[in-house]
Amino acid sequence: MGLTEAKFSHVHRIDTPVDRLPAEICGKLRVALFTGNYNYIKDGVSLTLNRLVDYLQRRGIAVLVVAPTGPAPAFEPVGELLSVPSFPIPSRPEYRLSLGLPSTVCRRLEDFRPTLFHIAVPDVLGYRALCLAERWHVPVVASYHTRYDAYLKYYGLAALESLGKKYLKHFYGKCRQIYPPSESMAAILKEEGIAQNMQVWSRGVDTELFNPNRRNLAWRRSLGVADDVVVVSYVGRLVKEKNTALLIRLFNGLKGRGVRYRPMIVGNGPEEEAMRRALPDCIFTGFLNGETLARAYASSDVFVFPSESETFGNVTLEAMASGLPVVCADASGSRSLVIEGATGFLVNAKDEALFGDRIAALIASQELRFKMGAHALQRSAEYRWDNVLSGLLANYIDVVEATETVVMSNRPQHAVSLRPGRSAALGS
Repeated sequence: MGLTEAKFSHVHRIDTPVDRLPAEICGKLRVALFTGNYNYIKDGVSLTLNRLVDYLQRRGIAVLVVAPTGPAPAFEPVGELLSVPSFPIPSRPEYRLSLGLPSTVCRRLEDFRPTLFHIAVPDVLGYRALCLAERWHVPVVASYHTRYDAYLKYYGLAALESLGKKYLKHFYGKCRQIYPPSESMAAILKEEGIAQNMQVWSRGVDTELFNPNRRNLAWRRSLGVADDVVVVSYVGRLVKEKNTALLIRLFNGLKGRGVRYRPMIVGNGPEEEAMRRALPDCIFTGFLNGETLARAYASSDVFVFPSESETFGNVTLEAMASGLPVVCADASGSRSLVIEGATGFLVNAKDEALFGDRIAALIASQELRFKMGAHALQRSAEYRWDNVLSGLLANYIDVVEATETVVMSNRPQHAVSLRPGRSAALGS
């Protein structure tokens, strides 16, 4: 059985920062990325993965993306995207469930000869990719983006949560490294026994796009908001697992207490119609992105995020970069971003009275808003995309360097080497 060495010799993060690694090192790394959504919906996961692929390709690293696709892509994907068969999820038709890896995709993967599999979603496609990597002896890493087990309770399937955790433990147990987006999420995964060998892969924010200078009073006025009225905003998908029911109760509760403010909701989703009926005085902007999204953040005064299922909270970080104080559910992702009492407030989502009190306190005090907003802005500066992605690349190299041999297929291939002057035939 011929083997291909997959070591990256003499690569050390301290002595050789990733941004200074020789091009020949990056040029030998070949990444196959598997995900459940790459471009048919523009959400935090798909945008993060497209940014990752762009970064890797700029470093001279070959990447092949495998994912389901929809009839109307939300945006042009970065890199080469191989589509796999899929169907709309019955309860959430905007999302799709893959049916696995067809032979045509497997042949393209074989020709690509990856040295690393990165699996972003532990779905059918992810599991098939995991099995294929085991057959080919290719190391596997997995990023952890979503608390799928926590989603079940929002759709009447809480009884399946234990079974879901068992599957996740089995899945992630076969991966060399798992990349949760925050220390708090890593602690939960370890405590629940779902994953052990973890390296935090945080998220970054584009501070040139999201910043307080985007504030636009003329735009606020066009929405019927007076200059002295506090705008409390939510940004995100309008879906049950974001705890939209709590958001409705919080906004209506403040109104019932006679608090003078204006709620604003940025985003769309299956819960939008019900939310519009429940919040007739709320501003609904629909889906925004780019500069229009940045303007909406900066033109707000307080950001509220009631989701308990976040593993990181990209929108919270964007709000902080826009200079907003934030009030978030005390969930794993938010817990790593928000400094309680400094950049905003973390509240147990079950304590609705306190949640409302925290929002009301910020509405009532301009001084408190400005103080917390300034601290939030300072905190967001720690999350630079290039630093975040450079760290992930270092983890990739560590995994491949630690893998002495990688069998790329079960039949003879051309000789290939990951280091100059070394080669061996592929096959098994």
